[in-house]
Amino acid sequence: MPVVTPLLAAVIFAAGAFAGGLGASLGIGGGVFLVPLLNLGLGFPITVAAAVSLATVIATSSSVTAGRAGKRLMNFRLGMVLEVATAAGSVLGGITAQLLSQATLQILFGVVTMLVAIVTIRRLKQRNVILDPDAHPGRLGGRYHEEESGGVVVYRIRRMPVALAASFVAGNVSSLLGIGGGVIKVPVLNAWCGVPLRAAAATSAFMIGVTATGGAIVYYGNGQLLPEAAAAAVLGVQLGSWLGLKVSARVPVRYLKVLLAVVLVVVAVLMFVRGTR
Repeated sequence: MPVVTPLLAAVIFAAGAFAGGLGASLGIGGGVFLVPLLNLGLGFPITVAAAVSLATVIATSSSVTAGRAGKRLMNFRLGMVLEVATAAGSVLGGITAQLLSQATLQILFGVVTMLVAIVTIRRLKQRNVILDPDAHPGRLGGRYHEEESGGVVVYRIRRMPVALAASFVAGNVSSLLGIGGGVIKVPVLNAWCGVPLRAAAATSAFMIGVTATGGAIVYYGNGQLLPEAAAAAVLGVQLGSWLGLKVSARVPVRYLKVLLAVVLVVVAVLMFVRGTR
């Protein structure tokens, strides 16, 4: 395992800034980018990369939640309901990660990210908003000001069992792979549960911090969380998250979906190649 020298810490800081920027823009926590960078690029074991990534996911969640507070994008009622299932999956994933080989985790990572990319592309032109601001959102739906339409829009939650099942899987994968869980929740909420992408991303960002905590505790207890690497990555993520929030607010949703899909495909291919060597 690499020794965290000042030069390596600077590289990890830059990687964290990159991951934090994209993670904050898309609401997926940045772990989906940071884990491959640490594992494939810098040679850290995937369990160590996952542990460091989970620490940055908590930081990303804090930054995004603070940055988007007051904009009504975060659906706290929906988030707290889904977090019950997510937290249960998170604890299970942190334990399961100790029983699987690095190659198995890498291949699983690639499968998950490729499936998410396909779902995202298929939903490229579809929207989940009701343009009538007086429409009732239901118990767990919401309303917010949308930049694209220039007014207040409403959305309703559909297929709640699917959302709960996806949240459990997201929590499990989050701790198992160190990716925060948003990489599953955001596309599922957007594709099948009626939540617009911006609202899904903001709500996911609120949830992923709680999700990551359970898995991070398990990794820390097993001695796999390197404080030096985690500190450098967290500082980078904080900077990147701030920049990502500023930029994403001005980017059309369609381009955010394309960016998410492209990055996920690249990461999936890299992890497949490494896992099958």
